[in-house]
Amino acid sequence: MKFTECPLRGAWIIDLSPIGDDRGFFARTFCAREFEKRQMNAGFVQANFSVAASAGTIRGLHYQVDPAPEAKLMRCTKGAIFDVIVDMREGSATRGQWFGIELTPENRTALYVPEYFAHGFLTLKDDTEVHYMVTGFYTPEAERGVGFDDPAVGIEWPVPPTVVSDKDRAWPSIAAT
Repeated sequence: MKFTECPLRGAWIIDLSPIGDDRGFFARTFCAREFEKRQMNAGFVQANFSVAASAGTIRGLHYQVDPAPEAKLMRCTKGAIFDVIVDMREGSATRGQWFGIELTPENRTALYVPEYFAHGFLTLKDDTEVHYMVTGFYTPEAERGVGFDDPAVGIEWPVPPTVVSDKDRAWPSIAAT
């Protein structure tokens, strides 16, 4: 695996290092030792699968706080997404800053989202599927969010979001968190 640290400290882009032959190729998508070497939480406890019927669907921006923070390892297995993180860490020099990356089955790239980062994605194609692992169990009382359209964060979505849940429309501005 090839690890590239994102501009927001603690977040990582993970690309495959395929070993190929005439049958195709083999590549690791996760290695606890490699994660721990970079101080990434490798204690995944749950895997989730998200399906969106329409391009322009937004999910997020969500995160969990104490006592149940969670890191995520995101991968798009069908279609395409623009995956976004926002640093929500108190006292962080990059608090409120965002980073986005396109994840597709073709680029086989994954994004590691650290604890205390808001996370969301926008589907870029119809019938998009996303598989991700989390290090914490879903804990509704610890869930928080930030508006995907918060001008204080200023995310530059590559296409306009058209399908948004009432819950995701209701998240507050970062100033209110």
